[in-house]
Amino acid sequence: MGRETIKSYTGAIIGYLDTESNGDVVAKDYSGRILGYYRKSNNATTDHTGRILYYGNCAAALVINAR
Repeated sequence: MGRETIKSYTGAIIGYLDTESNGDVVAKDYSGRILGYYRKSNNATTDHTGRILYYGNCAAALVINAR
């Protein structure tokens, strides 16, 4: 549905948040590797293996912490 670019303070692209039509978010690093997901249906952010890391939408934290 939509893509948000996450940049460092110097302006370098560090990742992306791709929002799907159902409200789910896929967090990706700068090369497109999937870091994790936010599932709106259960209001949880998971890593790429499906392990719950946060409750709520913390997909941006996955991108920032992957650096």
